[in-house]
Parts: sequence; structure tokens; C-alpha cells
Amino acid sequence: MSTDEPQVTGPMAGQTVQHGTGVNSNRAFPTNNYPHNLDPFVLFERFYIEPGEGFPTHPHRGFEIVSYMLDGGMEHEDSLGVSHTAEEGDAMRITTGGGIEHSEFPAGEGAGCNGLQLWVNLPREKKEIDADYEDADAAELPTTEEDGATVTTVVGEGSPLSLVTEMTYRDVRVDGSWTWEPPEEWAGFVYGVSGEGAVDGEAFGKGDVVAMPDARNVTLDGEFRAVAVAGAPYGEEIRQRGPFVL
Repeated sequence: MSTDEPQVTGPMAGQTVQHGTGVNSNRAFPTNNYPHNLDPFVLFERFYIEPGEGFPTHPHRGFEIVSYMLDGGMEHEDSLGVSHTAEEGDAMRITTGGGIEHSEFPAGEGAGCNGLQLWVNLPREKKEIDADYEDADAAELPTTEEDGATVTTVVGEGSPLSLVTEMTYRDVRVDGSWTWEPPEEWAGFVYGVSGEGAVDGEAFGKGDVVAMPDARNVTLDGEFRAVAVAGAPYGEEIRQRGPFVL
């Protein structure tokens, strides 16, 4: 995390990172372009897992993970005894708390998958809470028609997924013009999933991100898909050490 003060940005490209057994991800933040976390968010990226690749069993602690599948299926197994396959449109929440181990691989022989993963910080007093897991099928995530967009709520009002952090996570299919109004004094971002359009009049497309350490209303125009995420900050330093958030 940079010690410089994070700033609201216009659209900027994500950065390719590699991890696991060679998994390529498009990371929205922190990146060379934007070397900051977005309190309460540690990082956000789109992962692409090719057949035969994935994330062998590894540990985590100190934060929560939200995984949201865009294409294909992903098999999750963890030290809690959970074994679950998330398909397109499904979501999972892992509370790593005081410690958990898990693995993630594409479901099905010769198959790949891709999706979105968000790491959400836990406040100091809850870093050591018990590890926990929760998932939701696509049909359980509420989808509504709003002016200019079709919106699926991954986390927030109506979703069965719950986190320690107060936050909202919306999958938005824009068809025209849609304005997002996150709560005041929250932090958030918009990330491009597919297609092209504009955010507040600036060109915006797949893999682009608009970072907002001080969330504000933004208008999305065009025909494209994006996620809009915001949460209540803790005002605590985010100290990431690989798979741990201290």
C-alpha cells in the first residue's frame, strides 16, 4: 500500500498479475497505476483460470473474500470441510478470520473458468474471529430493472450473502444511462466486465476501473457490463502480507 493519499481517479486500466499455478488476473487495485487499497477493500481482480491451473491449498487470515463467477465453474474446498462448485452467476463468501486453508480449481475435466474476487478487510477487533463460509446460487441473488440498467445485487439488500463490513456490490448491465449513488462517506469503485461505454463522460471498457476513496455519484452511459462496489471504511491501516491481512 502506498503511503501517498489515494485520490479519486478517472477510468484507468487494470494490471495483469500472476499467481497460483500460473493464473492470470486483471487487478483493479492496488496496481502500479493505483498503488493503494480502498479502505475497507484490500484488493479486487478478475481471475482467469485455464484448464489444469488453479490455486492449490493455501492459507488466509484477517479478511473476507467474495468470489463471483462470470463464466464456467470453480471448485472450492477448505479446512472447514466445505466442498462446493460455484457456476456462472453464483457467489461465495469466505471469512478467513483467525485462519483458513482452501483451494480453487476449474470444475470439469479440460475446463477453465473466470470470475471476480474481492478482498474485504476485517477491523482490528475481529481479525481473529472464527473462519466461516457462505454461498449463493445465481437465482438467489436479486435482480431488478432500474432506469438505464439491469442490476443484480451480489452483496447488499436482498442478497443472502452477509459480511462483517457494511457494503454493497452490484452487477450492472447498462443499457442507456444509469446513475450510481453510493452512501456518503463510503469508499468504492466501478470495474468494467465487458463492452464499452463511458463513466462520467470518460471512455470506459473491459478491465478499466474508476477508484473512489471518497465515493461519489457516477453516471454510466452506453451498453456494457460493470460492477459497482462500495463499503464503509474502518480508518485503519491495511497491512497485506501475501495471503494474510494483518
